[in-house]
Amino acid sequence: MRTEAPPPPPAIPLARWADRQMEALARDHGLPRLAGANLLGERGAHGGFHIGGRTSAGLGASRLLPTRDGGWFALTLIREVDRELLPALFGDADLAIHDDDAIAAAVLRHPCAELVERGRLLGLPVASADETPVCAPIEVLERGEQRARRKSRGLVVDLSAIWAGPLAGHLLWQAGMEVVKVESRTRPDLIRRDDPATFAILNQGKASLLVDLNDAEDQQRLIALIRRADVVIESARPRALRQFGIDAEALVREVPGLVWLSVTGHGARGEAAGWVGIGNDCGVAGGLSRALAEATGEIGYVGDAIADPLTGIVGAREVLRGLREGTAKRIGLSMSAIAAMALAEERGCDPAMLVRELRAWGRSTGRPFPEIDRRQLLAPVRPLGIDTRRYFAESVPC
Repeated sequence: MRTEAPPPPPAIPLARWADRQMEALARDHGLPRLAGANLLGERGAHGGFHIGGRTSAGLGASRLLPTRDGGWFALTLIREVDRELLPALFGDADLAIHDDDAIAAAVLRHPCAELVERGRLLGLPVASADETPVCAPIEVLERGEQRARRKSRGLVVDLSAIWAGPLAGHLLWQAGMEVVKVESRTRPDLIRRDDPATFAILNQGKASLLVDLNDAEDQQRLIALIRRADVVIESARPRALRQFGIDAEALVREVPGLVWLSVTGHGARGEAAGWVGIGNDCGVAGGLSRALAEATGEIGYVGDAIADPLTGIVGAREVLRGLREGTAKRIGLSMSAIAAMALAEERGCDPAMLVRELRAWGRSTGRPFPEIDRRQLLAPVRPLGIDTRRYFAESVPC
């Protein structure tokens, strides 16, 4: 009896949107033509991820859970400190914080909006499948003076970590810029250790600096380096920057032509600036899980932390536009709003194809991620901190 071949792996929804962005970057700024599917799916494909339905791909750290009022609550638990906050989230001091069934039962006892509001106050990465992003996807937060574009490659100081910001820095490196990755001595980028293959793709060719952000001398040397830069990328909450002595808006006003990119979960202004968000729950907040439910009748996660690569692509685009304009500016990106923007643009481009892709994705729960050719490294990954002395020697404050 002949066995039927399994259906082909599904396309990643919004990969065609990413394709169009990369085509524009290649046309307008000379980047190599990179496939959207690679940027959205290479971590999942090469990490052996499976499409998880209501559990996020990879480590399954994020889950979509039903609430008392019929909503769907996205809860991401990556750090042990996140679990320690669960009794406060649910008002249950006796909650078994490592028991997933107990956590799901606790979610079911509360309305969704209440959990989202309380979770964000506690600093947890949470979302509702039915919320609307409160901030614009792209917002100019501060403007400064103009300067003529220098003939040099251009210097990027990349203070970000994990995926969205480092991807933006990687694409700027692909555009020919000099990118310096700055990591904290106490908290280096987690994926350097946890996912070295993805780290290598995103950080190849970048110089590596290691600094003590609590040390006054290192702070001053870092600020001096920023004053020499054309671009800064960071993904810290405003309070954290201020604690490290970095005033982003003052630097944008003072350094002509400086383009400062602030990557946030939900926005860089007001209350939303303090909300924690990562790629999985920001995709939920951006409406992707609800779109999947409307197309298939079953809710789930779309892609692998998809708001991260969508935001990285937008970040590179906005930086290159800013450099071309020549005016200093601080640009705030909201990952949840960028996911919503990409979804809306894809619906406007080819709604029928988007529905077909979502349906195929929904039917593929439990199957491996789509196969994607592994990109070859074009430059080595610099050892941690090896370039610190060289860059800081050039940035000794007066």
